[in-house]
Amino acid sequence: MKTLKKKIKMIVEKTDTGLSAFSTDYPIFTTGRTIPELFDNALEAANLYFEENGFQITHQNLKFELDFQQFFQYYKVINAKFLADKIGMNPTLLSQYVQGHKKPSDKQIEKILMGIHQIGQELSEINLIHKTA
Repeated sequence: MKTLKKKIKMIVEKTDTGLSAFSTDYPIFTTGRTIPELFDNALEAANLYFEENGFQITHQNLKFELDFQQFFQYYKVINAKFLADKIGMNPTLLSQYVQGHKKPSDKQIEKILMGIHQIGQELSEINLIHKTA
């Protein structure tokens, strides 16, 4: 099997029953109740589409895009005010992006993503200590 070198962009949207994702470049679409389920289903759908051409798709081939409002609704553990403070952004401005009242520039999007990735990296490096009495 050949490995596809290109990224497949998948747009994620909230639905009444969970989430959906679709490709803007290929006839690939799927649904899921949670983000992890959606990611797995999208991988399966992409592999089904590319199977006849002999390509093997991996999670690295998929690029998922969510809008700010959906991201903060799903990942409620990330507080917009905390993120704004962490990246040096006005919390009111970030709140306006999250609520869809304003559209961030590409530079602001990059700043926000870097902050989210930094928080994710910090969380992935934490070990919790469990003490027994």
